[in-house]
Amino acid sequence: MTASTERLLRIVAPVVAGLLLLLAWLGLSLIPTGRARLVPGPVEVLSAFFANLGIIAEDALVTGGNALVGLVAGTVVGVLLAGVAAWLRPVDAMVAPVVAAIAVVPIVALTPILNTMFGASSQFGREIVAGIASFVPVFVNVLRGLRQARPVQRDLFTAYAASGSQQFRKLTFPTALPYLVTGVRIASSLAVISALVAEYFGGPADGLGTAIAGYSKSGNAALAWAYVGASIVLGLIFFLVTVLLERLTTRRNSS
Repeated sequence: MTASTERLLRIVAPVVAGLLLLLAWLGLSLIPTGRARLVPGPVEVLSAFFANLGIIAEDALVTGGNALVGLVAGTVVGVLLAGVAAWLRPVDAMVAPVVAAIAVVPIVALTPILNTMFGASSQFGREIVAGIASFVPVFVNVLRGLRQARPVQRDLFTAYAASGSQQFRKLTFPTALPYLVTGVRIASSLAVISALVAEYFGGPADGLGTAIAGYSKSGNAALAWAYVGASIVLGLIFFLVTVLLERLTTRRNSS
């Protein structure tokens, strides 16, 4: 396969997949379920989306803000804890089961508890949920990255009388950086999903998840699906930004 053919396939394949999904959506929208249809059609959803674009954008900013705060907090805590665990093996042994437990914490059960603790009008519970979801992939990836430097490389720095800070700047950090951005890329999607789920199960009356739950229960399926589309766009924005960051970091390291 030539390079030009491969580039063409990268463009054509997503377009074909999108068209197939659109056709499947049209087919499902024609299936009746009692008085309504299984799902609203694409035209109805798009009309509802643009007719309520201002409100949807406001709710997207709330959800995006919760996800971003959680992502940043989870990343900072994950990096710091991974650094301590890589430095002190006993800490690693103590932290490992805790991280494993955090990884399986049910967000659905945690959200109502946090809303009760911090109040139903506070966004703090939602941000904590997003932070917990972001923490695990960042911690695991950074810890792995910090241990990628080979002993022979460290011995070489020691032979040249490099200080601990020099060894960190020139060897440990550049080696671990790609793992950090990979962890952030994974955590970005989890932060958005967790923020949406947290909004769905209570808290302040704003955010994309709250709107999806409200309009679904009220029977306004087209607007509910419009909010689902906005959630997808928000998740893609987070994902694409972190992918761009990952590529820039990888390119800089390789050069």
